[in-house]
Amino acid sequence: MVLNNIEKLLEKYENGETSLKEEQVLKNYFSGSNVAPQLEMYKPMFTYFLANQKEQFTKDVPLKTKQNFNYKWISVAAVIVLMIGFYIGKVNHSNDLGTYDDPQLAFNEFSKSMELISNQFNKGTATVGYLNEVNKGTSTLGYLNEIENSTRIIFKN
Repeated sequence: MVLNNIEKLLEKYENGETSLKEEQVLKNYFSGSNVAPQLEMYKPMFTYFLANQKEQFTKDVPLKTKQNFNYKWISVAAVIVLMIGFYIGKVNHSNDLGTYDDPQLAFNEFSKSMELISNQFNKGTATVGYLNEVNKGTSTLGYLNEIENSTRIIFKN
């Protein structure tokens, strides 16, 4: 009867359905000397579990103290930097709006800036030059459509 009970507990153990008390019964059975010959293969496993359960870790584990960095001081420093930047920006702000008293000098500066803008626009249009080739291709397709229409007229009549 005991052997039959142990075999049922082993089946439950293999399916992962045993409780801790049932596992302890298995460990106690296999740690004894009267183990059935057909169950001898389980004896090393359960004696290992029983011996492993008695092991204790005796070394000291050094615990590092975590340094807490207070992040609210970063936000305070950021606000101070921004306030100083706004203050310096207002102090150094002058009433010079970039205007010229001499009309000829203003015209020359305007011409330079327009020339610079024109050069940049010309660079942009140079890279889109391949679109002209696309237009040529679509015009040749138009010619092909006319040829197709004329052949349709010829073969329909």
